[in-house]
Amino acid sequence: MILAHPRYRTVRRFRGGVIVAPGAVRIEAVSKISAWQKLGVVTRVAGQQAGRSRTLKAIKGAVATTVRSFAHAMHQLWLEVIGTLFLAIAGFGAVTLVREYLKYEAGRTTAGRVAIAVGFTLTFAWFGLTSFWRVKRKSQRP
Repeated sequence: MILAHPRYRTVRRFRGGVIVAPGAVRIEAVSKISAWQKLGVVTRVAGQQAGRSRTLKAIKGAVATTVRSFAHAMHQLWLEVIGTLFLAIAGFGAVTLVREYLKYEAGRTTAGRVAIAVGFTLTFAWFGLTSFWRVKRKSQRP
């Protein structure tokens, strides 16, 4: 019999047969396939088997519908939150617009500062309103 030393990978004869070393050619060829490749093969086979199961198809459809519905609701919430934020910023701009206009009437500031405040307020008011319009338009779709 032949024994293989694990540290030195030497092969020794032993009466009655041969023990193959762990580093044999056949074992090394299999171990050279990466773990990612093995995982890919297992995943592909599992996916093929799952595709044949009516229960798993139903679960997959239910999960997809739930995720789609949740994503739609989250998008609407996002638009509403952003719209509220923009309208709040426009409100601060309106307060600044009134303050700058009063300073302009008193002769302590220029018309350019009032124009900047008007542009700022109108821009953020537009962003806020269009965000809410988008929510309304998306909620009317099927």
